[in-house]
Amino acid sequence: MSVLTVFHNGNRREILFAPPQPLHEVLRSASIPADHPCGGKGRCGKCAVKLAGSTCPPTEAEITAGTRLSCQAVLTGDATAWLEHTSLTQIETNTHSLASVAPMAGAYGAAVDIGTTTIALALYRLSDGAVLASAAAENPQRTIAADVIGRMEAAMAGKLSLLQQLVLEKVQKLLSSACVDAGIEESAVESLVITGNTTMLYLLTGKGPESLSHAPFKADCLFGFEITILGKRAYLPPCMDAFVGADITCAVLASAMTENPQPSLLCDIGTNGELVLWKEGVLSVTSTAAGPAFEGAGISCGCGSIPGAIDRVWLEDNQVCCHTIEESPAVGLYGSGLIDAVSTLLKTVDIDETGVMDDDLLLAENVVLMPKDIRAVQLAKAAIAAGIQTLLESTDTKENQLSDFYICGGFGTHLNLQSAANIGLFPHTFIQKARVLGNAALAGAAMLLLDTGLRAKAQQLADAAVQLNLGGNPKFNENYITQILFPEEGF
Repeated sequence: MSVLTVFHNGNRREILFAPPQPLHEVLRSASIPADHPCGGKGRCGKCAVKLAGSTCPPTEAEITAGTRLSCQAVLTGDATAWLEHTSLTQIETNTHSLASVAPMAGAYGAAVDIGTTTIALALYRLSDGAVLASAAAENPQRTIAADVIGRMEAAMAGKLSLLQQLVLEKVQKLLSSACVDAGIEESAVESLVITGNTTMLYLLTGKGPESLSHAPFKADCLFGFEITILGKRAYLPPCMDAFVGADITCAVLASAMTENPQPSLLCDIGTNGELVLWKEGVLSVTSTAAGPAFEGAGISCGCGSIPGAIDRVWLEDNQVCCHTIEESPAVGLYGSGLIDAVSTLLKTVDIDETGVMDDDLLLAENVVLMPKDIRAVQLAKAAIAAGIQTLLESTDTKENQLSDFYICGGFGTHLNLQSAANIGLFPHTFIQKARVLGNAALAGAAMLLLDTGLRAKAQQLADAAVQLNLGGNPKFNENYITQILFPEEGF
């Protein structure tokens, strides 16, 4: 056996391992986080590490990056690794007590939302719907890949059981933490409602995602049933489609948008942007791959919502000003700050409508915005904006016909609506119609936990959804090219 000595967050740890073994596997065995947004291909450089001792020579990806990468390095004997300081991402669960109508079995239950980026849990007393505690954490599958495509590829390459193990262990830890906070025994929790996008539920249940990975992209399981998870009865809400999952079913349920006779639009802005349009009794749904830029992955100095992350950027006396989470020294750029920064630079004309930026911009010490970051924002916002435009056009809906614009998901909670409209993420006319719901998927899951009678409603929503496929859609392709440009006016 060999020893890897790790210095991380001011701590020193020694990990026994059998060489040769990839560095990221050794770190994972000790529950030390090392995100791999590019799926371990060595392209993003986000897992840079200082490494000494017995290792294989640097790979071509490491030579190109100019540093050792935890996704590439292989340990051949005793070694030492120095990891960058990391802080826990601050994740808001936005939980509140609900009416208990016909709850699932037991005295206590938990609603869980397994997001691509984060996992959130809320613990309820089933007799009266009181929320007792909540807990959240980053999805540990991020150490395998940042998005669903990368995780599907990993699952089909032999890592399905690992991906399932990672998420089950994290849900278990969150449930244990919530029970400790509530002062109850974990064994007293008998029932769960676990929601998430279709891929996340496939990985949770250990189901191979082959059917989701290639045309015609038809899921061979859309859930909507109970199984046993972690020794507890767990209801998995129905998914609408291969890429419009149970999280959106729950969000639509929580929004009550289908109770409104007027047209409305729901948007979950994230790595995979899901869109739902309600009009004249028809629920039209679609999804568009925005990529992880809005959540910090693929951005030079991108990061999660950690202390020191720049979350707001504005112009004051012709100077670019920044605010950081907890007003700590700047360590990176969070998604909401990224949108603000691009909006601000469009105002100062440091960026033109084509996205051209001549030089890197120093936002704060060690936090730089680069031209390639602007390009990543363009591609991400174009995907969302073109998806909205195509969905409206395909249903013959005018912008002014919408009564409400629902924004859900963690990223949307922190979004500056004016900045988002300024860069063209959605039309300016949507600002006054916007309703920020927070984690609507978790709220919908809690509703299903406390009222089993709503299962029929959830299934009805999923069954009634009419899918608009954007892949190869000529309208979407045309709109996407147009939406890559930033708006010339509107400031």
